[in-house]
Amino acid sequence: MLLEGKSAIISGGSQGIGAAASLEFAREGANVCLLYRKHEGEAKALEKEIQDMGRKAVAVQCDIAKFADAERVVKTALDAFGRIDILVNNAGMNWDGVCWKMSEEQWDRVIEVNLKGYFNFVRNTAPLFKDQKYGKIINVTSINGLRGKFGQSNYSASKAGIIGYTKALAKELGGFGVNVNAVAPGLIETAMLRDSESRDKIVDMAMAEIVLKRVGTPEDVANVIAFLASEKARHITGEVIKVDGGQYI
Repeated sequence: MLLEGKSAIISGGSQGIGAAASLEFAREGANVCLLYRKHEGEAKALEKEIQDMGRKAVAVQCDIAKFADAERVVKTALDAFGRIDILVNNAGMNWDGVCWKMSEEQWDRVIEVNLKGYFNFVRNTAPLFKDQKYGKIINVTSINGLRGKFGQSNYSASKAGIIGYTKALAKELGGFGVNVNAVAPGLIETAMLRDSESRDKIVDMAMAEIVLKRVGTPEDVANVIAFLASEKARHITGEVIKVDGGQYI
């Protein structure tokens, strides 16, 4: 198993990509601290499913935008597992609007969650990784952080910021045996997409770009995250790997 004996924190771990990553990590032998903000039922069910697989699991409610919550989560994970080896920054949000109509609140909240939320968890795990001379950080960004998207200037800016942050972290932490990489999904079939009133229009527009002619699944992204968290990716750092079926091409 790729992650035997490792322990991970996965934000946004109760649904979508985060839930798929939590399960994949457990299948590969890892203990998982999965984070949620609102979906307690899904998080607790996933916690039990992982425990039934013979792994340690703890579901923790938090707001990733709050530094104190990140401190609390890291302490909880350390108490539960004894150490932390992997951080997956995945939780995020969007609040769309064209730039001439976007409110200050829309801008601030998306940046606070999507970018500062990642800082909060890196700041509370990087000293551990540095001291133990080992760690894996995987940041989930988006192809729209690479190219921008109409009506999502705040989201695109936050996801572009994650890419720059990833590269800077890779340089700062590489000398301590810590790998830092990012995964950039294209359109993925998540609950947010399924529940959208514009789902068909969104899918049609994306399919015109996706060369593989299929919408990605959370498992497609989770598989790459698990690879980057493993020693099979030990000589990869500072990279942004697109998981988009060729949508960005």
